[in-house]
Amino acid sequence: METKALILITVAMTMLGMALGASHTVGAPHGSWDIQTNYSQWVSRIRFTTGDELKFQYSAAVHNVVEVSKTGYDSCNGSSPISTFPTGNDVVPLATIGTRYFICGVSGHCNAGMKVEVNVKSKEVRTVQRCRRTGNRRRCQSETVLSSATSAGVDQSTVARLGLIVVAAGLMLFF
Repeated sequence: METKALILITVAMTMLGMALGASHTVGAPHGSWDIQTNYSQWVSRIRFTTGDELKFQYSAAVHNVVEVSKTGYDSCNGSSPISTFPTGNDVVPLATIGTRYFICGVSGHCNAGMKVEVNVKSKEVRTVQRCRRTGNRRRCQSETVLSSATSAGVDQSTVARLGLIVVAAGLMLFF
């Protein structure tokens, strides 16, 4: 009986995590929060959406993470931080749409490339490319559409609540 309950909880938590957002370790899989990683290349492969989180993993004796404004990012100046993360295992939730800027506040590190700009988008909107053939020509058009959940009027918190209800109902059936 306990095994079935444990399996149900594991599956439900996995589904809930997928509905709520992804966790992105900065610089992974080939780097981390360090001077060697190319962060422009790293962010170009990822679509950040609301509900995701950034994980900064680094040696706290050597680095830190400072969230700054665009001006602070462009000039590598962390003297007016929005937030400072010094632990070496920092998690930053991406709760709102917009661009976030992070630098290493240790002297010279940001100028050496240790900075990342993260553009957070809505989960509910995506770009779709539709193509049709006219004779020998193929015409493609990109358009922004609402996700199926959004067009049906369902937001992510509703999906999360539904997942919790399913877990509760499943547990009640087992006990």
